[in-house]
Amino acid sequence: MSTVKIMCVSLGALIFFVGLVCIKCLYNLKRATFGKTLSLLINSASSQDKKSIDIRALIVTAHPDDECMFFAPTIIRLIELNASVHLLCLSEGDYYSQGAERKQELLQSCALLGIPNSRITIVDHKNLPDDPKAEWKVSLVSSLIAKHIRAHSFNMVLTFDGSGVSGHANHIAIYKAVSHLASSGQVPNDCCLLSLVTVGLFRKYISFLELPLSCLLPTRLCCCVGLQGYRMPCFAIALNSCGSVTSTSSSHGTCS
Repeated sequence: MSTVKIMCVSLGALIFFVGLVCIKCLYNLKRATFGKTLSLLINSASSQDKKSIDIRALIVTAHPDDECMFFAPTIIRLIELNASVHLLCLSEGDYYSQGAERKQELLQSCALLGIPNSRITIVDHKNLPDDPKAEWKVSLVSSLIAKHIRAHSFNMVLTFDGSGVSGHANHIAIYKAVSHLASSGQVPNDCCLLSLVTVGLFRKYISFLELPLSCLLPTRLCCCVGLQGYRMPCFAIALNSCGSVTSTSSSHGTCS
């Protein structure tokens, strides 16, 4: 009986080890091909076929802390690829009357992630309040985004998907606005539009074990970061939570 138990434990350990090796191989593959795949997507949006592309990316968020909670892995990977990454945040996050404080936290968070202040735009508009019950007008949001795209000649825009990742109405409004720009032909031909993929709680919190699922599902672009890329959003979230680095709470990576 003890021999059978030892064999079962050994077999389980072997399966676990092989699984980790496979995940590591998938990680290396996805990490190595991220830049090439992104270049192909941008090329497909452009009429010109270029061997090398200077990525000029715009991340569109709704509130301070969105950048580290939802977009950090993609931002980190883009910075590693020497992309020019800009952030457009459509509110100061004044839901609890702490807009000025949260704005400063956003700047500190972005500095940690690699986005300088000169590439950050924070919108303070009375018709775009930080409120999960507020219905942001698609026309207003789309006009702000379109103006920013034209001003900086971005060839990549990344924002939330139709479920808003967390289901927040402000997040969903941004997706609707970008979709409106695309359907109405207001996006330059060489600009590639991307969105995050909203996943369930199970996939959201199983960490690196989620990678095989991402590879099997029809997601066009998967962004992977290593341990350092995992730690960085933790510190950025701590900045948004406390105003200083006092915590290293976990942060879930995102796929785009």
